[in-house]
Amino acid sequence: MGIPGQSRRERLRAATTAQIKATALDHLAGGDSNALSLRAIAREMGMTAGAIYSYFDTREALIRELIADLHAALADRLETVCRSASAEGPAAAIFALGHSYRDWAIANPQHFRLIHGHPTDELRTVPAAAHRVPGLLAGLVGAWTERPEVPEPELGPAYHAYGWADFEPEYAALVHAAHPHASPAAVAFALRLWARMHGLVSLEVYGHLSAQTREPAKLFHAEIRHFTQVLGEC
Repeated sequence: MGIPGQSRRERLRAATTAQIKATALDHLAGGDSNALSLRAIAREMGMTAGAIYSYFDTREALIRELIADLHAALADRLETVCRSASAEGPAAAIFALGHSYRDWAIANPQHFRLIHGHPTDELRTVPAAAHRVPGLLAGLVGAWTERPEVPEPELGPAYHAYGWADFEPEYAALVHAAHPHASPAAVAFALRLWARMHGLVSLEVYGHLSAQTREPAKLFHAEIRHFTQVLGEC
């Protein structure tokens, strides 16, 4: 269904753009982004090469849109998961976010590789949607540490040794707007937690844990639990 007020031409263009993206994602399932070809997509869709270039003038332009779309869809998924778990408290939401992220990555390794691997300089720009997941974690950590029943984390001076100037302005602005209660210390702690989550998932997706453990999910759960214990819960 098109957007209300769109002309027929605009609706057709939007539908074709969506089909091009869906076909590109199908192609990625069989290889990496370096193998993606606009001409191959055009052939499969019954389009001429010239026609598809009127939608995406380069392969990199298509990949940039795919990356932004996947980041946004992933963030939507994790925000929904956190809302469902939030009644049980921030710790439950953090666990739910982490395990949902891992589940998504294992089920969609080609999508994971696309959004977290930037093979060319043209693809190094980070879309705004990429900030939403670490920002969501910052909000959860911030909400957690503000609860009166939670003791001050015993992390020493280093925990509080952060200011907003330590973060990229775009990211700091997004977090502050979406989660005004999150302090710079909470944002830094959340980034450390995100690095641990993402690092273990990356090792698993790329097959670098299989020689060491038969239970990557157990390892992943233990890592999240460690961070929640540091914050004074679980």
